[in-house]
Amino acid sequence: MSDTNSIGLHEGSASQLAERLNVLLANYQIFYMNVRGYHWNVKGQQFFQLHEKFEELYTDLLTKVDEVAERILTLGHTPVHAYSDYFKIASIEEDKDVHDGQSCVRGVLQGYQQMLELQREILSLASDADDEGTAAQVGDYIREQEKTVWMLNAYLA
Repeated sequence: MSDTNSIGLHEGSASQLAERLNVLLANYQIFYMNVRGYHWNVKGQQFFQLHEKFEELYTDLLTKVDEVAERILTLGHTPVHAYSDYFKIASIEEDKDVHDGQSCVRGVLQGYQQMLELQREILSLASDADDEGTAAQVGDYIREQEKTVWMLNAYLA
């Protein structure tokens, strides 16, 4: 019996990666809902600018939710799909009743900073497992989000 999965990765490594990717998925889901809430509820002088930007960001986050879930399936595992499970394993918390534009932007910035930390951990695991697919996917996310963090910091300065 082989100890590799259908894409040739060691099953133990694939299982560990799928577990961490499920944590990533949970964080993306909660982060997505936070940014969606900022989009709906932001008020103030920057309303039009932020409302549009938050829509751009949550649309991208939703795409990543699907991509992460599909990567978990590609590894031969099952993506978590219940919000009750997301709340148990995610580090990002719900951000409720936020309306002020600056507070919303700070919430987005903090969310991306948490996502970057988790994705760097997954990138390291993927590299150790010779999982180029996961490494490339997460590496692309890191590159994009580092630039977004820079821009959000510039906005808040």
